[in-house]
Amino acid sequence: MFAAVTLLMTAVSAQEHTPSQTTGELVIFHAGSLSVPFRDVSKLFSEMYPNVTVKAEAAGSRDTARKVSDLGRRCDVLGSADFKVIDNLLIPDHAEFNIRFATNEMAIAYTDRSKYSETVSTDNWPGLLLADDVVFGRADPNRDPCGYRTVMVFQLAEKYYEIPGLAKRLEEKHGQRYIRPKETDLLGLLEAGELDFLFIYRSVAMQHSLRFLTLPDEINLKSAKFTELYATATIEVTGKKPGTYMRRSGAPMVYGVTIPKNCESRKLAEAWVRLLLSRAGQAVMERNGQPPIAPAPTAQFDKLPASLKPLCAAISETE
Repeated sequence: MFAAVTLLMTAVSAQEHTPSQTTGELVIFHAGSLSVPFRDVSKLFSEMYPNVTVKAEAAGSRDTARKVSDLGRRCDVLGSADFKVIDNLLIPDHAEFNIRFATNEMAIAYTDRSKYSETVSTDNWPGLLLADDVVFGRADPNRDPCGYRTVMVFQLAEKYYEIPGLAKRLEEKHGQRYIRPKETDLLGLLEAGELDFLFIYRSVAMQHSLRFLTLPDEINLKSAKFTELYATATIEVTGKKPGTYMRRSGAPMVYGVTIPKNCESRKLAEAWVRLLLSRAGQAVMERNGQPPIAPAPTAQFDKLPASLKPLCAAISETE
């Protein structure tokens, strides 16, 4: 704890005001897969800002963005499991910058109660999941990046295992019955034994002490080495306006964070994001199975608050 607080002190030492005397409220919207690490960062934040109330709300990343863009809800910090959600739904009308701060990968979680839990492997999972007696769950592609990333995994697996029609069969097996707004909504069903398998981020499986199947890098959306291969997997999801759609292509998994324009506690929001990007925040992300990116890349470096620029790196819009 002393080491964490020391790192925290370093992260916020340049502030204009005294943290312990600061009061207020900080509203954070975030992806479900950021629940545990953001909670841990907020605990560190509260040690420095004991009189500030942090209110965090989890949802699928696309739902999270729409709370700001469509509903106009106040949000001081917004974290997305896919940085492109911020680019596509919030910039430029509702946010000025987008900082890429962590990575992850897709996996298949299961428990000791899952059918075929002792025989499932990297080589045989497609056939096992198609078995009539096996039930698996996934997130909604229109509401959560884990949902459309799961469909991309289906498409990449069809090519990798050379099984014609695999993607369509996996996508259609349960219809909407075992699809939820975000992947973490399905954890209870998995742990209760109603689901045998769950497509989810590796970090979430680790955080909840679940057994999980590691997927090949050609499938798991983890490795920059396979950027071109990932891009061959595509899906249409709902667009900014009702009745419109946008095409998403597979890409290595990268998380994004921003401070929306309707932020009401800007100095506190900057301090929280600065902590997230600091060595203390990086340690939290690493510990929770979401490797940090440092310095954190952003295509809007000139739009960043001065306090965040030392922790970020400028990149082009096409990177």
